[in-house]
Amino acid sequence: MAFLRNRTINLVNLHYGIQALAMGMGGVFFLVILLRAGLSASVVLCTMALILIGRFALRPLVLVFAKRWGLKSALVFGTVVLSAQYPMLAAVHGIGAQLVVLILIASLGDTFYWSTYHAYFASLGDSEHRGHQVSAREALAAVVGIVAPLIGAWAIVTVGPGIAFACVGFIQALAALPLLGTPNVPVLRTAPGAFRAAIPGIFLFIADGWFAATFVFVWQMALFLSLRESFQAYGGAMALAALVGAASGLLLGRHIDAGHGRRAATIAYVIAALILAARAASLGTPWLAIGANALGSLASCLMVPAMMTTVYNLAKASPCALRFHIATEGGWDAGCATCCLIAAALAAYGTHLSILLALGFPGLAVSTILLRRYYAASGAPIEPVPLPLVPPGINSL
Repeated sequence: MAFLRNRTINLVNLHYGIQALAMGMGGVFFLVILLRAGLSASVVLCTMALILIGRFALRPLVLVFAKRWGLKSALVFGTVVLSAQYPMLAAVHGIGAQLVVLILIASLGDTFYWSTYHAYFASLGDSEHRGHQVSAREALAAVVGIVAPLIGAWAIVTVGPGIAFACVGFIQALAALPLLGTPNVPVLRTAPGAFRAAIPGIFLFIADGWFAATFVFVWQMALFLSLRESFQAYGGAMALAALVGAASGLLLGRHIDAGHGRRAATIAYVIAALILAARAASLGTPWLAIGANALGSLASCLMVPAMMTTVYNLAKASPCALRFHIATEGGWDAGCATCCLIAAALAAYGTHLSILLALGFPGLAVSTILLRRYYAASGAPIEPVPLPLVPPGINSL
């Protein structure tokens, strides 16, 4: 298996596996803990929107930091800052100063982590094995996710959120250790044309962020409420979803690397649309909601390789991978925050959560169109060709 010969990517994937453990134990409970803290669904969605808006505003700091210290240092910084959000999450008990601090810490940590992680992975991975390497990463995260939500739910119920989320924060900080054995990647002082090269990814990430607002954030609250606000049942549903994802995680990456990216993207996003409809129809019936949640993991394992193979290859071919991902992640923030605010406004007027889930369909449709254009233009993901959406006159970031 040639795609496993890249030692650096193997270490980065190990880092991601530890990060996934923290996400599974604590991150998947982020919104439901806020619900249990007394916040309404509309306020929780507004909180997520504020975190995303904060991320958008703070992104220029990532470039300043990375130009001085390098890409790996920025990634390690983001990993450690993310660990601080979990103890603060447990301290939130309604609208107040703790919630404001949580929003600030989450914004800063997410901004540094995701922009630099994607740029780092894009820079050090192999274009010809990209689908396999992304799928291997997602499969590892899915395997970890089988046990992580069960442990997290047990800890929240048994020892309380304070101790549980302190442990999650410690695990998140440990995710920085594998990165110590990987090389630093310098960031160019200037990179003319970087923003222009990122525009295809920006469009794709705006659509994906819009979809994620419903498929991830609205759904997590809807599932928790459908399961009568039981942490054990919610954790079990997340574990079952991870089991489904682990069983299917490597399938699509092999298909993409063989040159069938357009077909793979179509399959992935059609399945995602069917699962989104199933989720909307399942609300109020616990066993249906658990099944729809499990199928959601299958959708993610199919969608992520199809989309991120495109994005990583475009990033590696761009003048600067970091600038590329700062711009594209900003697009994700804008798309997701906008949809969250729309959903929050509808929820405040009593709109049923199933209707809010339906807001995700336009994002799915746009993503499908963009990915099919990319793979049709490139023929195979090994030779990345920009999507034909770049307007003239934009030359640099």
